[in-house]
Amino acid sequence: MTEIRLKKGESVEKVLRRLKKKLDREGTLRAVRSRRHFEKPSERRRRKQKVARFSAMLAARYADM
Repeated sequence: MTEIRLKKGESVEKVLRRLKKKLDREGTLRAVRSRRHFEKPSERRRRKQKVARFSAMLAARYADM
């Protein structure tokens, strides 16, 4: 469970921003969203291949720099 402690005199907006950053770094929201509905193994494989192709394309594009 993710925990954020309030510091004395800290605004609620700042605490929420810290909480969102921490959740993003941990990947908590991404994991929850991915489990909202069942994903067939073939769909999961297709999605991962798509991400891999995109990453390879970016790596190839910026390899010269």
